[in-house]
Amino acid sequence: MKKSILISISTLVIETVITLLISWKLSIRFIELMFFVGIACSFFIFWFTSKGGAVSQYIDSQNSALTGIVQERDPLRFRIGPAFKASLLFLLIGLIFFILLVANIIPPVK
Repeated sequence: MKKSILISISTLVIETVITLLISWKLSIRFIELMFFVGIACSFFIFWFTSKGGAVSQYIDSQNSALTGIVQERDPLRFRIGPAFKASLLFLLIGLIFFILLVANIIPPVK
């Protein structure tokens, strides 16, 4: 339990630091970038924690064509871990702020 909480908190801190650095470098508000960084980090975590899928099938097909040995196909398997859950939380918070920005509830910077 403690390990998953530590992973979740560290994921949120890392995504926050990434968002802060990008917003500082591009001179954009933090809340304007939260949603997009959340999407990118969620995709990144999904990509490296999943197993099987289209890329694996492509590589297996290439190897089968080269060697003549047909391999078993792995279906797409994804383990929803604490890092992915924390990244989704960051994405959802960013989505809420993004909707508030678009609706002009949060005023633009003057």
